[in-house]
Amino acid sequence: MWIEENHKLKKTYQFKDFSEAFAFMTRVAILAEKMNHHPNWSNVYNRVSIELSTHDAGNIVTEKDRKLAEAIDNLMK
Repeated sequence: MWIEENHKLKKTYQFKDFSEAFAFMTRVAILAEKMNHHPNWSNVYNRVSIELSTHDAGNIVTEKDRKLAEAIDNLMK
């Protein structure tokens, strides 16, 4: 579940290992590029933490962030 905190949508995903986490990041990168909306994220071994906010709107959560969050979740289905 995405959490809205400090004007950001946040979520951490956990995978079996680093390779699965990196593959997920690759899929998100392609998706984000197509949507022209890029996450702030980090990866440590099998975890990927993502934060979304819209810089053009003053670093707040917008519909653009909610759409990307939903699209990222759909990659997990």
